[in-house]
Amino acid sequence: MRLVRVNAAGIEGVDGYLVAVEVARSTPKSGEGHTTVVGLPDAAVRESVQRVTTAIFASGLHHRPGDHITVNLAPADRRKEGPAFDLACALGLLATIGDNGLGDLPDGAMFMAELALDGTLRPVRGVVAAAAAARAAGCDTAVVAPANAHEAAAVGGLRVIAPPDLRACCAWLRGGEAPVAPLPPPCAVAEEPCLSDVRGQVQAKRALLISAAGGHNLLMLGPPGSGKTMLARRLSGILPALTAEEALEVTRVHSIAGLLPPGCGLVSRRPFRAPHHGVSGPGLVGGGNPPRPGELSLAHHGILFLDELPEYPRTALESLRQPLEDGHLTIARAGARLRFPARCCLVAAMNPCPCGYLGHPTRRCTCGSDEIHRYRARISGPLLDRIDLHLEVPAQRPEALQGADDGETNAVLRERVVAARARMLARQGRPNALLEARGLRSHHHAVPEALRLLGQAVDELGLSARAHDRILKVARTIADLDGRDAVGLDDVSEAIGYRVLDRPA
Repeated sequence: MRLVRVNAAGIEGVDGYLVAVEVARSTPKSGEGHTTVVGLPDAAVRESVQRVTTAIFASGLHHRPGDHITVNLAPADRRKEGPAFDLACALGLLATIGDNGLGDLPDGAMFMAELALDGTLRPVRGVVAAAAAARAAGCDTAVVAPANAHEAAAVGGLRVIAPPDLRACCAWLRGGEAPVAPLPPPCAVAEEPCLSDVRGQVQAKRALLISAAGGHNLLMLGPPGSGKTMLARRLSGILPALTAEEALEVTRVHSIAGLLPPGCGLVSRRPFRAPHHGVSGPGLVGGGNPPRPGELSLAHHGILFLDELPEYPRTALESLRQPLEDGHLTIARAGARLRFPARCCLVAAMNPCPCGYLGHPTRRCTCGSDEIHRYRARISGPLLDRIDLHLEVPAQRPEALQGADDGETNAVLRERVVAARARMLARQGRPNALLEARGLRSHHHAVPEALRLLGQAVDELGLSARAHDRILKVARTIADLDGRDAVGLDDVSEAIGYRVLDRPA
């Protein structure tokens, strides 16, 4: 019996892990042999036997299909999914036959690609996570399909080999020239729409600036056409650039979801996700079978924009509560607990009533008070508690819309945001929105008059302890934008003004 071991990689959630593909071949004493794949394979892995065998013959390589062949995917207690094990299985089968001249396959190489029937290497999902896991396990080489080469190279610390087909991969293993992948270019970045394009809406622009500086969640309430969506789509243009670590985390999630553009290396732009209100709960927060990242994880380190917030399914919205608080989502299954990242800024928009024209200067609202109450009640109090800023975005007069561009450009606003973030990181090591209760008590530096005003607002508006802390975090951000160490009376007053849905009707 001949036994060969090849390194591959599997994916669980958004994390990769090294898989040892062990191939054993023996000659049957009588009758026809058979091939068995063990180690918790799914249907796509079991079907790889037919794909791999056909690809080997199409590549003109030697194979003995009449032998007994056992393919074990270790560790055997973790479920293996998808076609990413094709290349490792094919090389293991070929290496068990001396006629192919492969010998012992390198221990420091990880192989991950799907095989077409003609032997061509096809891309698979999750190469970034797999390459990171291979590097952590001590591998120095990643062998992937050419379309995945830029993803693997973005991880760094690995030599990336990208053969076009199985024949070229075998030629390299026999000592031929290695088809080394080029250095990955960053993903193309489209020009961001500028916030100065928005006419009027001074308070809304101010709220966007505060949200970007402190990482605060934001809800805009206004009639159709008031500019809520236009404002939300311009928030990403004033956010700080991704750090190298953040870019790798974002790239890993998008790689597993299969959303990286071909030939793209690290994602260099903060994601902006705007799912339709018909999205399901698993589609919004993640899950399914097998579990995949949802829109919440795809917005990691970026923005999740929910337009027409009350139209989303109630169960989907309520499932946002824990991830918004913790910055991650844990999905429990019978065989594993998977953790998906979810550190994003939630930006939502809604109409003030079902018809949309409550408070409009020229259009009459046709909704009764009970209809308005039921409409707003679709957003639960606990979810509203987790939104730091909610403000009204009124309809603009024609004269305001016809004026020239007003306000500061993205570049100017981004400088202010970066400066405020730098103050936060130097003081407490994280943005203000991520401060826990103990950190907030240590770093808010609010004057006594400001705290008394906040206490009075909590009593009069019936605010929760969470809302109290979030108002204080917003006030801390306002002070940071102005470059002040102490949180003053005006800072708390402005922060309270961004809680319009907490006021009595």
